[in-house]
Amino acid sequence: MNSSMTRVPTSITTTLLYILHQTHSLIYIYTCIIWNVNHKKRKYNENKMGCERLGTSKTSCSVRTTTALAPNINHVPMSAQPTRKKLLMSLIVVAFTLMLPASVFGSQLKSPQHVPGLARKPSQAISKACDLARFPELCVDSLMDFPGTLASSSDNNLLHVTVNMTLHHFNRALYSSSSLSVLDMPPRVRSAYDACIELLDDSVDALSRALSSVSGGQTKPQDVMTWLSSALTNHDTCAEGFDGVNDGGVKDQMTASLKNLSELVSNCLAIFAASSSGDDFAGVPIQNRRLLEVGGDKNSKFPRWTKRREREILEMPVSQIQADIIVSKDGNGTCKTISEAIKKAPQYSPHRTIIYVKAGRYEEDNLKVGRKKINLMFVGDGKGKTIISGGKSIFDNMTTFHTATFAATGAGFIARDITFENWAGPAKHQAVALRVGADHAVIYRCNIIGYQDTLYVHSNRQFFRECDIYGTVDFIFGNAAVVLQNCSIYARKPMDFQKNTITAQNRKDPNQNTGMSIHASRILATPDLQATNGTFQTYLGRPWKQFSRTVYMLSYIEKHVHTRGWLEWNTSSFALDTLYYGEYLNTGPGSALAQRVKWPGYRVINSTAEANRFTVAEFIYGSSWLPSTGVSFLAGLNI
Repeated sequence: MNSSMTRVPTSITTTLLYILHQTHSLIYIYTCIIWNVNHKKRKYNENKMGCERLGTSKTSCSVRTTTALAPNINHVPMSAQPTRKKLLMSLIVVAFTLMLPASVFGSQLKSPQHVPGLARKPSQAISKACDLARFPELCVDSLMDFPGTLASSSDNNLLHVTVNMTLHHFNRALYSSSSLSVLDMPPRVRSAYDACIELLDDSVDALSRALSSVSGGQTKPQDVMTWLSSALTNHDTCAEGFDGVNDGGVKDQMTASLKNLSELVSNCLAIFAASSSGDDFAGVPIQNRRLLEVGGDKNSKFPRWTKRREREILEMPVSQIQADIIVSKDGNGTCKTISEAIKKAPQYSPHRTIIYVKAGRYEEDNLKVGRKKINLMFVGDGKGKTIISGGKSIFDNMTTFHTATFAATGAGFIARDITFENWAGPAKHQAVALRVGADHAVIYRCNIIGYQDTLYVHSNRQFFRECDIYGTVDFIFGNAAVVLQNCSIYARKPMDFQKNTITAQNRKDPNQNTGMSIHASRILATPDLQATNGTFQTYLGRPWKQFSRTVYMLSYIEKHVHTRGWLEWNTSSFALDTLYYGEYLNTGPGSALAQRVKWPGYRVINSTAEANRFTVAEFIYGSSWLPSTGVSFLAGLNI
């Protein structure tokens, strides 16, 4: 017989020996107590008898307490033996009680589910589910190691266990990583570490919501897919933050904590996608299919998930808005700074909190609407009037994630009539003006100004309308499911020898419901770029990750866009056959298709049905949430 089948795992042997050792120690301690009690009692009686014989007074004949050596456990006075027998019987019962569950526990670990080296046979349900996963071996191993999995026979039960198991791993990673916070770290390492802790915490929240949804019996596939996609994006951002970091200690420990998390979420996505019904992306390459919600009033200006009152506020003149918090630099408001206003806003409020930021230039550190600050609306006095400005870049020893002048992750975030700016300049490379990771986020009539990495659409569902966005390299990037509608997107003059790339979408997994849809917008050049007469090339986008997905639909494209349209990632062939880049009925001198790239993943969209998949109604499920915000939107293709 294979020795691995009979060998008790080391952990069980250690546990049993520990219990026996502790039991023996208890017997010894109690025996010592009994011996000392009897010894003192005997000495007391002897002294008392001696005093009585000598006739001495009570005061002069006090009983002395002596310190005696501990007895040999095998030589106990006869007077202690009855008590010893009772004690031994009690402790034997206690020891047996402790050893029984240990032995049962040990037998469980010796079972084929836990013994290393023994072939394990998954249940039919596990095999069926894991056949769908991108990492099937990890899928089987992780599920069989998780309590309760083998008893799960239905698809729904197994889906619940899969998400629960993944959440357990993320919780453990967050716990183990948090213990490193007390270590001294160089600024760049600290920035990467802090970003990881924030992102892991956000992922635990996203996975918890996904678990609650699949457990509640009223699962909305679009919600679960969004939250799982977000958790995977968070993990990738965390891991990428340590790229180029040479500090081995913290980086190595974080790498160990993050091991397999990305693959576990990917498996969740694959299993859940297969459990959802419907062929949502008929005509679209299989690696880009995802379940999307259809519907909504195609003549509506705003998606359905914006409430009526919020629609009214977004269209209402500033003078008519009843703000909850007013920010004014001159002191004629509730707060002088935006950071004070964010602190004053309630956490987890089911009601909309309106923060009115009066005209002025606000430059503050760490402006962030965190995950707990939900349903915040920031209203300014207009583009170029209310300006939130900053100049952080990666040259300040921080990750791209932390360079953002303003960041928002609280669900339901809305910004209107504000300029977000990062003035670091092209020589400072990555320098974010606005980072958004909030679900159901709306950015309306805002300027977003920078150079490289201007707008970070990090994760979740987002909608931009009537915004002006300026930049050079990868200046709209991230992995949200985002629609930019009726926006003006300006390429600026970059540094010498640089090329402009408008988008860099980083969808990593084929089951993520993410991507960029640029709809009914204008692709333009700033005067300084126009003056170069084509010296600097501009492209619609390049693939940051393997399943990058971006479409331009019904938009005007100026002549500054190169005839090839799209650019490889660092001149390599990476992702050219797995990306999805599409163009649908665009106009303008830069929209000609004759010389476009011939990559397997690039396509000219000729089908209205396929183009509809990237509209507000279907791509970000906007008809279910945008109407409540009050922002104008087109649910369908029609302009």
